[in-house]
Amino acid sequence: MKKSLVPALAVAVVAALSSAGCSSADAGEPKLDWGACPKDVAAPGVECTTLKVPLDYEKPDGKKIEIAVSRMASKNPDKRHGVLLTNSGGPGGQTLAMPATLKKNGVPQSVLDTYDVIGIDPRGVGHSTPVTCGLEATDHPTNIPTYARTGADVTTEAKRVAAVADKCGKSKTAGILPYITTANTARDMDRVREALGESKISYYGISYGTYLGSVYTTLFPERSDRVFIDSVTGPGGWDESFVRKFGEGFQNRFPDFAEFAAAQDEKYGLGATPEAVEKKYYEIAEKLDAKPSPEGYNGQVFRQVTFSSFYYDSELPNLAEIWKALDTDQPVPTPSGGAEGGAATGSSKDIPADNYLASQMHVICNDSNWSEDVAAYARNVEEDRARFPMFGAAGADITPCAFWPSEPVEPPVKITDEGPSNILMLHNLRDNATPLSGAREMRAALGDRARMVTADQGGHLAYKYLDNKCADAIVTKFLLTGERPEKDTACEKN
Repeated sequence: MKKSLVPALAVAVVAALSSAGCSSADAGEPKLDWGACPKDVAAPGVECTTLKVPLDYEKPDGKKIEIAVSRMASKNPDKRHGVLLTNSGGPGGQTLAMPATLKKNGVPQSVLDTYDVIGIDPRGVGHSTPVTCGLEATDHPTNIPTYARTGADVTTEAKRVAAVADKCGKSKTAGILPYITTANTARDMDRVREALGESKISYYGISYGTYLGSVYTTLFPERSDRVFIDSVTGPGGWDESFVRKFGEGFQNRFPDFAEFAAAQDEKYGLGATPEAVEKKYYEIAEKLDAKPSPEGYNGQVFRQVTFSSFYYDSELPNLAEIWKALDTDQPVPTPSGGAEGGAATGSSKDIPADNYLASQMHVICNDSNWSEDVAAYARNVEEDRARFPMFGAAGADITPCAFWPSEPVEPPVKITDEGPSNILMLHNLRDNATPLSGAREMRAALGDRARMVTADQGGHLAYKYLDNKCADAIVTKFLLTGERPEKDTACEKN
């Protein structure tokens, strides 16, 4: 990676947490001064505060940044076991609202009674001191690499993403850029634990949050109680090997959509068999590669929207309508979303519009040392086009991390099996975003520390409180009692 042209602390830290009613507490104090939450995340029963933490933990008395914290306290103190820290994924996902979201989405009340549920906007994100790259929506519209049809596409993309990285290195928050890492976020979590007056914390993290939780319990094994991670990355987090797995994840998930569309061929006309639907995928992609639709769908956008719609089964009907419209040259309905990321914008006037993507790049580009060799990415694209022809040429394509303006400030945290056996992993068999092979690698790295439950279902996120009774019961029991299966468990469909 290229060295930063900006000295590490040359730019003043932008402490843009002006959340109404939130007050600050210094790290290490036994209690936090709770108050009202920012308006965009306010919810009944949830209170907020902020905590000052070191920008650089090698200089604990140096520059400080702020971390925004929320709490939904247990309504039944007699059942309270402790605190449950949460993370909503991303990286870059705001988690201040996650306690209220868990309640809204139907997490069993018995679980909510067992803990004070804690949300934290990670450093660089949302209502914590936020980072920006000063990007417009057109500069970097997606967090998933673009599909490269040829080696020339990789070269063209390299120029675009180099400009994105350059903007990050010259932004008004460039002075804090090198310190937005998963390891530092885990250290911030431990400062929150300390400020809460707790000797241990339990944890519930999804997607990228599974890596964050694994890093935390690796750095602070004796301070972690019950650790539940859902839809698990590999042990390296979002690194080069992980992003290349998107092609594998697409390939694993596609049969679910093909079966859905084939069963309703009279409605969608995409093929009466899964094999015919797969053939239709290539036909539409090639058609749009040659001539984009009036709405701007080219082959790359079509592949991207298909991948994003694979996150949840609820998105599959709308995806089938999009395919039908593109196949028959009709007006295309708006994608209903699904992926965690994309061109997200700030949810408050105090949060930069590019904060999701900017903070995500900060974490993944700082966490590991990415290759700078454009030709290597071109070779990877050709290799993955053969291995995973539907989407491999996207997962292997070059990203801004190849041109990131700083070196990692420390080596990646090595996930090991050293520590208490207190981790429960849950994973869908056909997850497009965090493919099963990565979760198995994490399982191997954690050794006897973990037990892994697989659910025979597709898409991203597995603990949904209704979809798979076997998996849901195991997770709920673990959160309530700390008890896990004696060995790894496979849950069949309901």
